[in-house]
Amino acid sequence: MKTLLAAAAAVLTAVTVGVPRPAPADVRPDTYVVSRAPGVLPEGLAVTASGTMYVTSSATGAVYRGDTRRAGLRPFLAPGADGRTSAAGVRVDRRGRVLVAGWTTGTLFVYAPDGALLARRAAGPGAALNDLAVTRDAVYVTDSATGTVWRAGLTGGRVGALVPWVGPDAFPAVPVFLNGIVVDPSGRVALVAEQGGERLFRVDLAGRSVTEVEVSGGRMGADGLLLEGDRLYGVVNEPDGAGGTRFLVNLARLDDGLRTARVVDRSRPVGIQRSPTSVARDAGRLLWVDSQLFATTPTPPFTVTEVPGLR
Repeated sequence: MKTLLAAAAAVLTAVTVGVPRPAPADVRPDTYVVSRAPGVLPEGLAVTASGTMYVTSSATGAVYRGDTRRAGLRPFLAPGADGRTSAAGVRVDRRGRVLVAGWTTGTLFVYAPDGALLARRAAGPGAALNDLAVTRDAVYVTDSATGTVWRAGLTGGRVGALVPWVGPDAFPAVPVFLNGIVVDPSGRVALVAEQGGERLFRVDLAGRSVTEVEVSGGRMGADGLLLEGDRLYGVVNEPDGAGGTRFLVNLARLDDGLRTARVVDRSRPVGIQRSPTSVARDAGRLLWVDSQLFATTPTPPFTVTEVPGLR
């Protein structure tokens, strides 16, 4: 019997030795190459639940697409196409449509998953559309130039006109530079960051009223924002103590009414050469865009990387 068992074990070993083990399904790159071309300057970032990643170019208006399981992105929308000469925020709605904020054109672009243009909605004169947040029935877009939050309805498969939903006069003080925006799951309340002025605002989307969020423990005058339950992540910049600037993600805890925010954790900072902008969730980790917007000499490749030291 021992001889038979030994022989069986030898056969099993002979069969299994040399068979490669499958790679773990959850292993993903920590760095993604958006483009190796010069002058791309990526800015906006969206990651879907299935792992599809979209990245915009603030310099050319191009939009790139990839899979978070693979390290390289490919062009999705060509630079300058449809008049999209500069692109900032990007989001994907529940129909799979890709919504892009056109910075220099003040235009909201809406695309089908195959890249076909579905709608182009212009804001008012002088608008600079920056970031956006999508609910079940609308998209809200920040305008950094005029201090306005614009709204376009998303009902019945149609994209409505962009209308000025909350103007600068609704804020406690005229905002300096509106940037990141998120909306709570109810679709009734938005949080809007004022970059540069270092304020965070609570916007009642039904009543169109604005109050300032009481922030403690750190900065939340963010570029990109990410809201997960009572956790608010914001990409912020601050002095590095040596006359320069460093970039990091702050994590704040919100109260039930989204009226107070207390910074409780932060990522490890990176320097101005990378200049991260937007932040997004991919499974159990955070990703951000290394825009190089403020780098002395932006140098390819342009990348999306894992946020260091924070989940």
